[in-house]
Formats: sequence, C-alpha cells, structure tokens
Amino acid sequence: QVQLVESGGGLVQPGGSLTLSCTASGSIFAINAMGWYRQAPGTERELVAQVTAGGSTNYADSLKGRFTISRGDTKNTIYLQMNSLKSEDTAVYYCNVRGYPTYDSMYFADYWGQGTQVTVSS
Repeated sequence: QVQLVESGGGLVQPGGSLTLSCTASGSIFAINAMGWYRQAPGTERELVAQVTAGGSTNYADSLKGRFTISRGDTKNTIYLQMNSLKSEDTAVYYCNVRGYPTYDSMYFADYWGQGTQVTVSS
C-alpha cells in the first residue's frame, strides 16, 4: 500500500512562482525515482521532472530550466519549484513514485497521487 499526498497547487499570475510538494507513505521496498507529471485538458500526461534515488534528475526540454525538482529530508519527499510561470503551465500536476513493491519484485511499479491543480492566469 502506497499513498502519495500532494500540496501547493493554486492560482498564480503569469511570471509568478509556486512550489509543489509530495510525500509518499506506505509499504514499498525501495523507491527508484519520484517525479512530477502534468496533464492539461485535451492533452496526454507528460513528464515535468524526475529525480532518482541516487540524485539524478530529468526535465522536460520545454521547461528550459524554469522548474526545479528537489528531495526533502527523506527520499520519499520531493518538491517542485516553478518559476516564471506561464499560462501554458496550467494543468493538473501529479506526483509519481516508481519502485519495487517487495524485496523480490521482478518489475517496477508506478504509483500516482490524486493531482493538484495549477492555474496560471491574469
């Protein structure tokens, strides 16, 4: 059983900043990566940023460094710092966890949060 709790979404004006947080809890043997995805109406869910347990990061090229993912005090907590927000950043942002459910799992499992709405509008 794994649960992801997201927070930090809201309404901001273009050019503003917002920080999202996600904390995973429950039974999981090992977390390999945590990240953020987003989905706007009528579009497919897309990767925003991801950080591995070892600290490697991966960002969507289109973000051009405006977003920064970081880890909290524990490996099961991540943040997404969003700067210079644009209207096209408006979407539901989802926290993702990828890991092994048990010590002898043969496959990775993906877990998702409920999502938090980010709206950028003037």
